[in-house]
Amino acid sequence: MTEQRPDPEGDEAIVVDQTDKRTMVPFIAAAIFAAIVLVAIVAGGLLSPAEKNVTEADRIAAAARNYAQARANSDLMPPPGAACASFDESKSPLAAQFGTAATGKSIEVIEIENPTVNGDRAKATVTTKVDGREATATWNFTRSGDKWLVCD
Repeated sequence: MTEQRPDPEGDEAIVVDQTDKRTMVPFIAAAIFAAIVLVAIVAGGLLSPAEKNVTEADRIAAAARNYAQARANSDLMPPPGAACASFDESKSPLAAQFGTAATGKSIEVIEIENPTVNGDRAKATVTTKVDGREATATWNFTRSGDKWLVCD
């Protein structure tokens, strides 16, 4: 056992006050900051949606791919929603590759180059592959509302 010896100098014991006053202020401030950041992210997404970042070249490429997919999957001439209503299938950019019977054939758009826009009309050089045969042709497009359609 240890004995306590009397303090030879007679100093008093130092009292340490351990009653810290803690507040919630830092936690509340962090929560408010996180909420402000979250609101800013949501507002940024609403005010500047990704659709506005799509270029005309992207829209033309999408129109070419939509036409090829619709042409492969539909017997309707022209494919609805992919080509102009007055579109002549015999003048189709794919007509030379598959004639009139394209339904069920594999049509793949390989490359779309040099899209040029002139008002509501556009052109692009499109390379396609139909049943393993590649061909390149100039496709014409017309703007209909906010999207492009393949036209002759």
